[in-house]
Amino acid sequence: MLVFVTFALLMFETPSEVRQETSWRKQRPDSHSLDPHFFRLLILTVKYCGSLHEPGQTFSTVTHPAMDRKRKWELGFGAVLLIFLSHMASALEVPLDPKVLEGLPQPPTITLQSPKDYIFDPRENIVIHCEAKGKPHPSFSWTRNGTHFDIEKDSKILMKPGSGTLVIDISGEKAEAYEGTYQCTAHNEHGTAISNNIVIRQSRSPLWSKERNEAIMVQVGVSLVLQCRPPAGLPPPVIFWMDNNFQRLSLDKRVSQALNGDLYFSNVLPEDTRSDYICYARFPHTQTIQQKQPISVTVLQNSPTGERRPAFMTPPGSSSTKMVLRGETLELECIAEGLPTPEISWEKERGELPSSRTSFQNFKKTLKITDVNEADAGDYRCTATNSLGSVQHVIKVTVKAAPFWVSVPRNLILAPNETGILTCRVNGEPKPKISWFINGVSIDNAPQDSSRKVEDDTVILSNVQSGSSAVYQCNASNEFGYLIANAFVNVLAEPPRILTPPDRVYQVITNNPALLHCASFGSPIPTITWFKDSQTSIQNGDLYVIRENGTLEIHTAQALNSGKYTCIAINTFGIRENHVHLEVKEPTRILTQPEYKVVQRGMRAVFECKAKHDPSLVPTMTWLKDNRELSDGDRFVVDADSLTIKDVTDEDEGTYTCIMNTTLDQDSASAVLTVVEATPTPAIVYEKPDPPTDLELTDQTEKSVQLSWIPGDEHNSPTQKFLIQYEDLLHQPGVWNNLTEVAGTSTTARLNLSPYVYYTFRVLSLNHVGYSQPSQPSRQYRTNPAAPDENPSDVLGLGTEPGNLVISWTPLTGFQSNGPGLQYRVQWRQKDVDQDWSSETLANVSKFIVSGAPTYVAYEITVQAQNDYGSGPEPEVVMAYTGEDLPLSAPDNVQVMVHNSTVAEVHWEPVSSSSVRGKLQGYKVYYHRERGLHEMEEQPEQQEQVVTFGGNRSEGRLPGLQPYSLYSLFIRVLNSKGEGPLSPSKTFETPEGVPGPPSFLNVINPSLDALTLEWGPPLSNNGRLVGYTLQYQPINNTSELGPVKVMTFLANETSVTLGSLNSSTLYKFNLSAKTIKGSGPAITEETFTVMDTTHIQPTVETGKVRPVGPVFGTVNTSVSEDGAVISWEYFGHHKSVFVEYIVENSKEAWKKELVNGSHSYVIKGLKPGTSYRVRVVARDSADSAVHSTEEVMVMVPAVANRQVDIATQGWFIGLMCAIALLILVLLIVCFIKRNKGGKYPVKEKEDAHQDPEIQPMKEDDGTFGEYSDTEDHKPLKGSRTPSNGTVRRDESDDSLVDYGEGGDGQFNEDGSFIGQYSGKKEKDTHEGNESSEAPSPVNAMNSFV
Repeated sequence: MLVFVTFALLMFETPSEVRQETSWRKQRPDSHSLDPHFFRLLILTVKYCGSLHEPGQTFSTVTHPAMDRKRKWELGFGAVLLIFLSHMASALEVPLDPKVLEGLPQPPTITLQSPKDYIFDPRENIVIHCEAKGKPHPSFSWTRNGTHFDIEKDSKILMKPGSGTLVIDISGEKAEAYEGTYQCTAHNEHGTAISNNIVIRQSRSPLWSKERNEAIMVQVGVSLVLQCRPPAGLPPPVIFWMDNNFQRLSLDKRVSQALNGDLYFSNVLPEDTRSDYICYARFPHTQTIQQKQPISVTVLQNSPTGERRPAFMTPPGSSSTKMVLRGETLELECIAEGLPTPEISWEKERGELPSSRTSFQNFKKTLKITDVNEADAGDYRCTATNSLGSVQHVIKVTVKAAPFWVSVPRNLILAPNETGILTCRVNGEPKPKISWFINGVSIDNAPQDSSRKVEDDTVILSNVQSGSSAVYQCNASNEFGYLIANAFVNVLAEPPRILTPPDRVYQVITNNPALLHCASFGSPIPTITWFKDSQTSIQNGDLYVIRENGTLEIHTAQALNSGKYTCIAINTFGIRENHVHLEVKEPTRILTQPEYKVVQRGMRAVFECKAKHDPSLVPTMTWLKDNRELSDGDRFVVDADSLTIKDVTDEDEGTYTCIMNTTLDQDSASAVLTVVEATPTPAIVYEKPDPPTDLELTDQTEKSVQLSWIPGDEHNSPTQKFLIQYEDLLHQPGVWNNLTEVAGTSTTARLNLSPYVYYTFRVLSLNHVGYSQPSQPSRQYRTNPAAPDENPSDVLGLGTEPGNLVISWTPLTGFQSNGPGLQYRVQWRQKDVDQDWSSETLANVSKFIVSGAPTYVAYEITVQAQNDYGSGPEPEVVMAYTGEDLPLSAPDNVQVMVHNSTVAEVHWEPVSSSSVRGKLQGYKVYYHRERGLHEMEEQPEQQEQVVTFGGNRSEGRLPGLQPYSLYSLFIRVLNSKGEGPLSPSKTFETPEGVPGPPSFLNVINPSLDALTLEWGPPLSNNGRLVGYTLQYQPINNTSELGPVKVMTFLANETSVTLGSLNSSTLYKFNLSAKTIKGSGPAITEETFTVMDTTHIQPTVETGKVRPVGPVFGTVNTSVSEDGAVISWEYFGHHKSVFVEYIVENSKEAWKKELVNGSHSYVIKGLKPGTSYRVRVVARDSADSAVHSTEEVMVMVPAVANRQVDIATQGWFIGLMCAIALLILVLLIVCFIKRNKGGKYPVKEKEDAHQDPEIQPMKEDDGTFGEYSDTEDHKPLKGSRTPSNGTVRRDESDDSLVDYGEGGDGQFNEDGSFIGQYSGKKEKDTHEGNESSEAPSPVNAMNSFV
């Protein structure tokens, strides 16, 4: 803009003061008012300035024919100055940044308002929108029909809080009362803004007037018009024609509906006869549809009309006129009659129809042009043509225009003493009249202001002052409408603010433009200045352009443009600066492009794509096929610089593109893959690849070299990778070491090298068969010596003897030495002592011993490599300790606290850390049992026990003590070297505990009803023995236990004879010893009493223990219709009982039928007339026969007995089953109620593994607190322990193994099991078989049986 103005000033002679003032004003925004000569010239220019057609700031001027060229020059120059001033005033805009907006005053601005013409639905509330913003927030008021509208007097009107929007509740009211013209006013202390005049009207859908349509009779071939004439609605209705069935009448070029809704027939046909031509009108706002009375049409054929030329039915005559407003839609209509039906065509005289805005409707009878402008005015000709001729009609179209904006007044933000211009440029036909208002009041009635000048569509504000902010309104109107625009003038004095974030980094690719932003705000407009690297001032020129908004543009960025840039914003009220950074990056380029490939089907295709990019950018390689992403699958392998397609198919044919992307740029290259038919080849032979050839070393540096080679023949197996090896001819001649591996698609490798090595390289290829032979070695490449780049590893310091420190390390290899003269500099010093490092330089060793050091103190040690070319890196400091010695002192004040008969706790006073003389490992407590307290003499030497307590402890617990014993102990301190001296010996006694089980329990002399028990005292009394407790009970045939009987004995009794026992009964005996602490564990034995009568001598197999008395009794047999019935007596407890049978004299295997829990069985399926051998056998869990009856013979008769047995009848069996089921249900209910709330002995389970000496005891009887003596007679329903001491898992449905923590059941001293059982109080001895477990149907059934 400045260049343009300067150019104008140089071209034309102007007063010098004007040139100077204009130039000075642009450089200094804080200028005072312009020179009066300038304003006179400006006013003269404005008077002759025409309207602006386009918003591009190009003026169109109108001059008098007699006006000379000088006058024309003056107008042109005035236009230039007017543009300049307009630019000055409108350049400052408040940005939308909330941080900037906060705290800035602002006059009101209307942000939302209702349309000028508001038609409301009377069924809904009227909502008139008026929203505005400003600082402070504006208040609102309304006028209605030009006078103040007091909304508070009408309870039906509500104004939304913080808004001017009105909500009018018209329910129950006459909506017409609120029709009128409304205008909203928004006001704050800086000005007043007004809305448009909003005309509120109610939508109307009036009823059709009552009328009676006469029937129409017309001859065939003549024209006809059916009039609709709907009632006038607001807005106008939509017209359509239908019949009585609500079906739309079909329209065509013969029958059509005019724009006014009338139905036109160019000629009638007999099929047009009908009595239900109905016109419908739909009113959009109310969504109501009204219909006219049906019209009846009868087409007569008695006097048909012949063919005729076209004639226009509408519009009539040869010409007509039409006026349309700019921006609206022009609709021209021509409907003609004739026979045959005419065709309609359109053209514009002396012009073309605008194709993009023109359309034909209603079978070309209607011409429609949208968005009409002035160029659409003119003569439009419609032509109707049929076979007999044609007729024309011309419609003269004139285009008028309501006011429309050419340039809307813009808000101005001015600094004090600045000048601004408000322009309100509108156009229209006829030309609109422009009126100016200030804060809603006509500017003619406003107070006079010498700084304000109004010239038609322009307001000039000069030398504005603080406090003169206001809102200006421009009203442009003509007979077709009006426009109102609000534009505020806000006078602000604000120091500069830079809106661009600080230290923003801009990245750009070399040779691309760079834009460095410096968005700012201030009033006056700040002047922006740029500096590079805080020193060099940047001026507009070939390299740099400073844009009007402060942005610095670099046309072609180069690497030298990188750096720090500073922008400074200055105005009258302050200065601000901001720093940004520019980084110019290298472009991304593809160096090796993929090449055209012809590949046989089933083979492999490899496209290479190697690229370079700026090292600071992260690249991404993407491959496309035919500009689409590659399909998923293992056949496509994308590497860093290649694409491999395995097992090529026909679908793989196409164009492949590699794209190298960075965050700033990209480069791409493409190649075509052609797939051809695979040629028949002999059987493929896969071999190891040939060795690579032509090894070459290039791009040599001190520590790296580029190795390239030519791959050998792959022998039908693709190369997977290359292995690169090296030989160090200086340090390890003849030894090849692996250096690195590269992909099979590469033929070069960058090798990182070490100093002082004589390298030769070789390469091996690998395919799926194996490695190739090595290539021929490359030429020798020697690297120069250098200082070591690493120090010895595994540096360790360890004291082996008191006062020494052995420093060891893993020495460097010759390859790691980097040069001749390798040595090691060993340094050491005592930690936390102010002394210098001691050092020693050694060669060809890996260990150094420091002597004469204090015992076990911390040292810092380092080992650094050196050679003739310097030292290695700074070594890492390693912590170490000198050698340890045995501890000097023993723990003092040893105390013992005895917790119970098996556990004691020992306490001591720890030794001082200085006396440990090493790393404290802990304390060792030595203790052993001297003797039992009931023994008078000391027992032979018993094994000493040792417990070690790690760390710096002062107490520990001694487990596993024997009750009622005398112990002694001492303690030693322990370090890594060994143990210190003994502490003084300490003795302590353990209290009495429960005894161990009796040493044995034997049953002798069993008879029919008596037997004798003998036992021995416990091996460990654990106190003074006070007696024994015996519990015994019978076990019946179903393994259930009978009532328990308890007997007690003195300590000197070791036998008892029991009488009044049942014959042929298995008994279980539990015997335990007692001290004053309670009963110990019991010893268990089971045995039978003798049977009174022996029916069958049982067979006892070899190796089995025969019980006392026979197990099986009498075996009876009988034969029924169902088979052979076998019954027997069984007194054993084995549950696996079988009936076995075999045909007499047969050598087949015995057939077995399991009959557990029963004493009879029916063998079915026997052959009639056949003899069988039958026996009953009891087997153990290993299926070995334990007991067996003698074999009996069963003869199955040839003819079955026909006698009817009621027990085998179906109805009887069904009845019994029903009765049994009912009884079962009753028993289940009974047991649930009876056992409800039963005790679940969780505590017994928790205590099962505790130390017996710390269990709670009852004071009166010495029994365990959780076991009541009411439980003594409860059944011990668990596993039975036979006399041989084995426990059979399958002999109990409810064993402790099922519910407890472990295996065999264990008894308390009162005879009850320690386990999952807790019983109820015993009512009588007949309840002894009841289980105390939670009730269930299974338990109930067991009890029932």
